Parts: sequence; C-alpha cells; structure tokens
Amino acid sequence: MAKQTIYNAGIYVRLSQEDMRAGESLSIENQKLILTKYVKEQGWNLIDIYVDDGYSGTDFDRPGVQRLLDDAKEKKINLIICKDLSRFGRNYIEVGRYVDYIFPSYNIRFIALNDNVDTAAKDSSALDMMPILNLFNEWHAASTSKKIKAVIEANAKAGKYRARCAPYGYVKSNTENRLPVPDEPAASIVKRIFELRAKGVSPRHICDMFNDEHIPTPADYAAEKHGIFNSRTVNHLWYPEGIRRIISNPLYLGHLVQLRTTTVSYKNHKVVKNSEEEMVIIKNTHEPLVSQELWDKVREMEASVSQGKRDKHGEIMPLSGLMYCADCGDKMRLGWNNTTAGSKKKPRKYLRHNYQCGKYSRFGKYLCTSHHIKMKDINAIVLADIRSKAALVIADEEYAREFFLSQKEQYNTKQSKTDTKRLRECRARLDELAKLIPSIYEDKVIGKIPEDICVSLLEKYQTEQTALTEEVEQIEGKLSAATKDKQDVEEYIRRLKKYADVPELTREMCLELIEYITVDEYAADRPRDIHIYYKLLDKPLPNKMRLEINANDETA
Repeated sequence: MAKQTIYNAGIYVRLSQEDMRAGESLSIENQKLILTKYVKEQGWNLIDIYVDDGYSGTDFDRPGVQRLLDDAKEKKINLIICKDLSRFGRNYIEVGRYVDYIFPSYNIRFIALNDNVDTAAKDSSALDMMPILNLFNEWHAASTSKKIKAVIEANAKAGKYRARCAPYGYVKSNTENRLPVPDEPAASIVKRIFELRAKGVSPRHICDMFNDEHIPTPADYAAEKHGIFNSRTVNHLWYPEGIRRIISNPLYLGHLVQLRTTTVSYKNHKVVKNSEEEMVIIKNTHEPLVSQELWDKVREMEASVSQGKRDKHGEIMPLSGLMYCADCGDKMRLGWNNTTAGSKKKPRKYLRHNYQCGKYSRFGKYLCTSHHIKMKDINAIVLADIRSKAALVIADEEYAREFFLSQKEQYNTKQSKTDTKRLRECRARLDELAKLIPSIYEDKVIGKIPEDICVSLLEKYQTEQTALTEEVEQIEGKLSAATKDKQDVEEYIRRLKKYADVPELTREMCLELIEYITVDEYAADRPRDIHIYYKLLDKPLPNKMRLEINANDETA
C-alpha cells in the first residue's frame, strides 16, 4: 500500500489595482475564504497565507512570491494553492517556468483551483490547456495595460494633474483638474533657490546655507505642514540632488509637464525617461513661481563650464572655474600663499591668491608648466576689458552693436537684403513649378504634347525644383543664424549695461558675461597672451590682451 503524502499547504492570494474594479469576487478576503475552506475540506495542513496586495501579475519580484519560494526551499510547505492561474501571474513564460521547473525541483504540488490545474494529476486535460490559459492571462494583462495608458494619456492631455502630490512650493488645488497652487513659505524658498543659482551659487553651497539657517527640507516641511511622511527621510538635511531636481522642474514656470517617465513594457516595470516628444506639455496652466528670464538664467548657469570651487573660508572667487591653461587645456587651479613676518603669519588680507595650470599643480613639469598669474592681476585685466566694452556701448550703442556683430562674422545688412530678395524669387518660382508640373501631365494625357517632350520638360522642371528647394533651405538657414546673432548681441549689450559702473569684479558678473579664459605660459622675458571668450559672442574677440610680466616686478 502506497504511503499517503502529508500536505503542508501555502495559500497564495494576489490583488492588483486594476483587479480592484472587479469588486468583491477578486478581493483578498474572498480568495482567502475560498482557499482556506478548500484546504480544510481536503484535510491538509495550512502553514501560511502569502499575500501580494496591489501588485501586478506581470511582476514576479513580489514580496509574497519571494517569501513563498523561501518557505518552499526550506521545505516548510510542499503544496501551493491559488484561486486561478491569473492570481499567481500574468506572464506566461514565468508562470510556465515556475509550474514546470521550479516547483517540481522542490517537490511542490501546485493547484490553481478554478482552472482545475493540479500538477499531481498528470493525465488531467487542464494541464494540457494550461499554456493556453497562461497566454490568455498575459493577453489580458497587455490589453489592460494599453487601456490604462490610454486613460492616463487622455487625462494628461486634458490638463488633469495626475501626480500623487505637488512638488515642494506647491499644493494640489481642490479644482477639477487638481492643478498646483503656491504654498507659502515653501514657494518663497523655491524662488530663493532659483535666484541663488542664477547668481552662480552652487547647489552644495545653497544646501550649506539652508542647513545653517535650519530651513526644513522639503520632506520635513511636507510632514510638518501637510502630514505627508516619507520613510526614506533619515538625517533631515538639504542635499545638492534635491536642489538640482527643483531647478530643473518646469512646473515652477507654470507649465504642466506630464508623462515624463514610462515603463519598459507591461512585463518590465523598470522606469525610464520619455523623450520630449512623448511628454505631454501644457503651458500656462497655473501660477508660476519663477519667471522665464530667471529660468533661462539658471539654465545658462547649469551649462556653464564653471561650477566654482569654494576656498577654505567658504568663498568662491570671481573667475573660479573659468580659467584654462592655453597649452594643455586643463583648468587653472587657485591657490594661495601666506606672506610671513618673522615667525607669525600676517592676517588674511595679506594672502596672495594665484592661478596656475592644474596639471602642473598636480604633476609638476612632466606634463606642463606653471602658467602662474596672480588673481588680482587677472581680475584687473578682465574688469578693465568689461568696463571698456560697457563704455563703448554707452558712448555709441549703434557702433558697438555693429562691432559686436562683426565679431560674430555674420552677414551685413546689404547681404541680408540680397538674401531676402533671392528668397522671395525662389519661393515664387517654386509656386510656378508646382503648377507647371501637373499641367504637363494633363497636356500629355489629352494629347497636346508628345511623350518625349513631356518627359524632357518634367526632368527639367523637377531638377530645377530640387535645386531651388535646397537654395531656399540654405538662405533660410543664413537668415535664421543672422537673426539669432542679432538677438545674442542685443542680450550681450543688455548685460554689459548692468556692469558699466561696477567698482570690482564679481562672481555674478563673470558668470553672466564670460564663457572662459585661456592663459599663456608665464615667461619673465616676453609678454603673454590672455584670451577672454565672452558668452553670446561665440567666437573669441580679436584683441589679445597682453600682460607684460617681469620676474622682478611685484605685480607679476
């Protein structure tokens, strides 16, 4: 007589957010009730109930499934029972792998009650039908995923704000679309973050300022004011990553940007960024916290070659991060030396700050040379150049405008007029050809012209049409570039005017006007070149500023 197997059963139940619409029939409690009753009727031992509430059936990294497998490996259970195959999963490959390979390797009997699937009944027709059932379950998951995505996309296009909660500085309103509204005092902190970053203050420095001032972090603020708690909050400090998230969020411009992320597929739930074309952007939906001008200024600051480095006193020097070695291309590093009097160091005002090649500073003469220059000298040179350009603008703005445009090597007004006239001629001829080509076909059909003449004319017109189309694109590109150059020069002049009477070089001034600076090698017996590359002018200015250096000169 065969020995009867004693079954230690583990009940598995699952409910996804989509399944909740099915009502009580698929509820966790209903599944537990049906399966517990069945186990009791069979006289099996119920060891545990494994629950995954709110998890998709296409995801097999569910905590309930993992705990179930751990108990199976430890031989705590030898029978797994669920209401139907779809409760266990909606990925036909994964379900088949578990039922056909993994469970048998641990001597686990598997039962899907409503589908009549029982791996102990080898001759059951339900086992033969199981692959088809699994395919149907996966199709259902794919179909449901498409419907949900379609609803989400439709709501996004309708301007319905679908985030769980608004970002720091906003709260969701009680209107139909739940659009964000400013939330003070957090809204003022957001504005301050943008203003500080626009002035060149680094995210790290902003964090230090806020931590010193004991300003609550966004997570602490949400918990204190709105009762929204974040389990990941540990040390209650501002971090640069949080600052960067704030200054890169277009919601603060008053624009609703949704569908910024998606999942790889209905099976693979890894979150990936959507392209800009796939995002849904609706402009001017709510009150902005920052202006477009401030936003653009922050974008420019983020794209700057200089992020700046604070010295041991917490200050960022005006040209920090903007200086480059003209020979090796490495950034110039700022250092300082204490001048001494006897055995005591002099006060900090006597510190001598110097820039020198970063490679030389790290590796010595093997890779480059010093390119040494005093900070006060380079600051004076840059300030003098900015002042001279600002004075040029104030003295004769039209002349300055033409001069700056010439530095960009763009077309003059005469050339621009010639191009505009030619563009009109090309477009007019293209309109004529668009009418001539169909008429040639019509004349051929009704017998007005022979076929060989028709073919010849068509080839001629089409060749001309192609050439004119290319010429139009080239001229439009030239005129567009010229327009952009004029806009850049106007913005450059606007910025220069702000600094016409500045008494000294500032960090904000440098970041607004200067792209970067290159410094030639230092030599006691010859002049050196310092090239200043200005923002918005693109190309380096033709004047090479020369600094006469003498080894015995105290200003060297």
